[in-house]
Amino acid sequence: MTPELRQAIELLQLNTLELKEYIARELEENPILEITGVTEDYENIEKYANNEIDWKEYFESFDDYSYRQEIDKNIEEYNFESYISYEPTLREFLLSQLNLIPLDNKEHKIGVSIIENIDNNGYLTTPVEEIAKMINSSVEEVEIILNIIQNFDPPGVGARDLKECLLIQLRDRRDINKHVVDIIENHLEDLAYNRILKIAKALNIEVYEVQEACDFIRRLEPKPGRAFGSSLESGYIIPDAEIRIIDGELVVILNDATGPRLGINNYYKSLLRAANDRDTIEFLNQKFNSAMWVIRSIEQRRATIKKVIESIAKFQREFFLEGEKSLKPLTLKDIAKDVGMHESTVSRATNGKYVQTPRGLYELKYFFSSGVESDDGEISSISIKKLLKEIIDKENPKKPYSDSKLTELLAQRGIKISRRTVAKYRDELNIPPSNIRKRY
Repeated sequence: MTPELRQAIELLQLNTLELKEYIARELEENPILEITGVTEDYENIEKYANNEIDWKEYFESFDDYSYRQEIDKNIEEYNFESYISYEPTLREFLLSQLNLIPLDNKEHKIGVSIIENIDNNGYLTTPVEEIAKMINSSVEEVEIILNIIQNFDPPGVGARDLKECLLIQLRDRRDINKHVVDIIENHLEDLAYNRILKIAKALNIEVYEVQEACDFIRRLEPKPGRAFGSSLESGYIIPDAEIRIIDGELVVILNDATGPRLGINNYYKSLLRAANDRDTIEFLNQKFNSAMWVIRSIEQRRATIKKVIESIAKFQREFFLEGEKSLKPLTLKDIAKDVGMHESTVSRATNGKYVQTPRGLYELKYFFSSGVESDDGEISSISIKKLLKEIIDKENPKKPYSDSKLTELLAQRGIKISRRTVAKYRDELNIPPSNIRKRY
């Protein structure tokens, strides 16, 4: 395997962020390369793919060589600065509230220590005894400040466990069922497993009263801090391409924002023309060849990704027009055969790559799924999950379908799968079993 082929394979499997890091390293190591904004058509680069180019002679007759991509004037460049706003972290939000409380220096120090030990979900993860020891304070003093912080927004913050978190949210509320606190304090596990009858018997009350209380508890926030961002930088995905429906046809448009356009620095072109020293010419030729391979490899990467996405769009046309229920079983082998590539190449081209579609943003791997035989032909597992969710959404909550019943209902629609497979798909959809879904 040649170094150039290894480079092309390496570039193909990089995602957008990794590609930008790679390009940044190349720009640093090779002064010949530069980022350019030229947007004319590419010339045929294949004839410059070898290492025997006389670059000095080449630049005498042709003055510019750069990565060029045809740009749709109607497509705006991605500018995330225009719509990504800063949100305070949970820690910053709590500290801002702490600063509004009239506390002395020691109490404020205790408050800061408590807040620094609250995780992103809003829970205090360090025992108050340890906090007291760290700041040379008493447990009673820490408990007093903790009680103050537990009255901050968001409700439930500063709790040490789920039970305390829920009880904090009930402070000063007068509109609650009188049995709610009892259920939280003594029957939280039974609530998690929907043991409504057991709770009703233990509290000696009607089943409907327990159901009302449990419904209220489930509306409380078990992770009060999750509405806030973390101290880490917010992550977002830049799609590598977009699929648009234009006049009934699926059109693939590569996203030029996923990697900067590269060209060759004019200064080094002129330097090469004027150079008479053999070592200088040899050095510059080496750098020009290296730059050429980078530019060519990036273009090959883009061409390969576009080919693969166009093939996916062809196989999954019904999905883009009708939705998940029309997703077909698809394998890497199918795409590889269609585009004339090896399966490993298709795998690298789809790994970590995303496409914006009329149905939303998807990783390319999403469109590959196993199939199940049905009366209407092969159907993908994703389509089965979609159908399964629709059946469960329409069930009678007082008599939810068991996995066996769901298997029967799917069989009536021509989809013959085992009960174990139904249970597996239901778990992947984060849908609890029938005994948990049941309402009284």
